[in-house]
Amino acid sequence: MLTTPIAAERTRVRFLPDSSRVLLRPFVPGVDARFVKIIRRVLQLPDAEVRRLLTEVLDEFAGRHLQTQRVLENNYQRVARFVPRDAPPLDRGRQLLLGAYFTHEYALESAALFNPSIVAHPDQSGLPPGALRFVMSLRATGEGHISSIEFRGGVLTRENEIIIDPVNRFVSAPEILSDPTYDKPVFRRKLAEMGFQDSVRDILAPLAEVFTAHELNASLAAHRKRLGNRHGVNQRRTLESVAWLARSNYELQFQEDLPLSERIIFPVSDNESNGIEDARFVRFVEDDGSVIYYATYTAYNGRVILPMLLRTPDFKSFKINTLNGRAVQNKGMAMFPRRINGHYAMISRQDNENLFLMYSDHPYFWEDTIPLQQPAEPWEYIQLGNCGSPIETPEGWLLLTHGVGAMRKYCIGAMLLDLQDPSRVLGRLRQPLLKPNANEREGYVPNVVYTCGALVHEGRLIMPYAMSDSASSVAIVQLDELLAHLRADGP
Repeated sequence: MLTTPIAAERTRVRFLPDSSRVLLRPFVPGVDARFVKIIRRVLQLPDAEVRRLLTEVLDEFAGRHLQTQRVLENNYQRVARFVPRDAPPLDRGRQLLLGAYFTHEYALESAALFNPSIVAHPDQSGLPPGALRFVMSLRATGEGHISSIEFRGGVLTRENEIIIDPVNRFVSAPEILSDPTYDKPVFRRKLAEMGFQDSVRDILAPLAEVFTAHELNASLAAHRKRLGNRHGVNQRRTLESVAWLARSNYELQFQEDLPLSERIIFPVSDNESNGIEDARFVRFVEDDGSVIYYATYTAYNGRVILPMLLRTPDFKSFKINTLNGRAVQNKGMAMFPRRINGHYAMISRQDNENLFLMYSDHPYFWEDTIPLQQPAEPWEYIQLGNCGSPIETPEGWLLLTHGVGAMRKYCIGAMLLDLQDPSRVLGRLRQPLLKPNANEREGYVPNVVYTCGALVHEGRLIMPYAMSDSASSVAIVQLDELLAHLRADGP
């Protein structure tokens, strides 16, 4: 065991919450009756007053957002069904004004910008030798403690200087594709896990191996028609569950030329209504050399959590699916960056206390677990979890961990796992790699340092980390020194 503490160099890089970065969101003022009342009041306005109010809205808000009028149009369409049938045709100005009454600004990161992860950018062109372009994800939290995913871009130089791309105030949500596709075997397997293997047979039978949401809705409508008045509780539950699963698996598309820092993934499905939490991104390399980016995250609806898996080839288009199987029981799952002995692998936590290893034949389904490590040091006696995907090194898989100790203080640790058999722990730090110092312990959740993923560049571990669930920074560790400590401390 080495007695000299490992040196994690804190940088001056800071990612601070900025309340001026706001997103236009639909505003829901209450029950349907209130929608009708608000619309009737706007319909009674004289044309001149409509023009005056709309001009006031656009003068005040158009400069704060991209495509403001398009958002107002979309939000009008959301409430158009509440317009009285006997109302005269509405001109575009009145529609936009109605849209404004059902729109509000949401300050995405007014409360916190934290729990970062970092991966190599899919585009490494045009860089000097030894430089690496990266994508960093961050958990942004605003009003009502609703969390979303933000991104930052930048470059690591050969000397590991960190250059962050400029960030402006604009933010944009992606288009939610209206007709996403589904893989029939995956869809059927999830429904069987939910207990609907037999009852959905007639619904899925007409569908191709890859089908669209429109095709699924048509099959559901045909099934309802066949049932006629024979709708019982079980039939309704089956139909509702199929529709729920479809809504929980969706696709997003950002504009092609939108800067990385302007892309926001805001909660979409009912499962995420209270937030998208702690995305752990990993650059996954398949056996044939193809690359896809995965991220595990936790969907929260205010009552229960649901583990989710996001995948993207380019950080412009995203496909979101539920994680499934009896081993998907908790937060803090992180995939390995490649298959191991032909299987997908993941680090997980099953019991709010210990670390587990999982293997699977499919990235969306996880059934079995292998105990990996339990708390052993005083600074992790309460809980041990992962801090992002394992990083492959010549010495083994480097796994960053978090430990929770006395006074609920969170520290970052590290483990070394065997490359061929990650269930073998080759070494683990007896002392934290990083613990909150005097400048980092104050925040929304005090006494916490935490990361959702790091990378190795030019012999150094580049580790972005959150400071007490409020803001984020970056620490750098000499990889050789860290591996020496892990080997010396032993399993």
